[in-house]
Amino acid sequence: MKFEIGQSASFSKTITETDIVNFAGISGDFNPVHINDIAAASSRFGKRICHGALVNSFISTVLGMYMPGPGTIYMSQESKFIKPVYVNDTVTAICEIISISDKGRAEISTTVTNQNNEIVVQGKALVLLPLDV
Repeated sequence: MKFEIGQSASFSKTITETDIVNFAGISGDFNPVHINDIAAASSRFGKRICHGALVNSFISTVLGMYMPGPGTIYMSQESKFIKPVYVNDTVTAICEIISISDKGRAEISTTVTNQNNEIVVQGKALVLLPLDV
C-alpha cells in the first residue's frame, strides 16, 4: 500500500461506564477520580473522568486498524492531555501522516476530540509503516 503525507483516518467511540470499569480492571488503575463518584465529586473536575490511557488507546485503534493499518508498528507517542473526558462523552481519534522517511517510518499527528469538537488530547506518533500484510 502506498502512504502519502496528508493521508488520515479516524475512529469514534462513546465512553461508557463499562469501558471505564473494564479498563480499571485490566490496567489496575483504580484511581478514585475514575471509579468513585463521591471522591470524584470533590476533585477539580467535579465528577468522574475517563483514564487518559484509555482515551489514548483509540489512537492505537486508528493506527493499527485503519491508517496505516494492520502490520503497523507503534514506536512512540507524545500526548498532551488538554481536557478531561467524562462518562458518555463521544471521542474521535484522528491520525494524519505528516512525514514519511526513507526508512519506512511515518510521523503522524494525533488528535482526539470530544462530541463538542473540542480537542481533549493532542500529540504525535512515530510508526513503522506496514509491509504488505
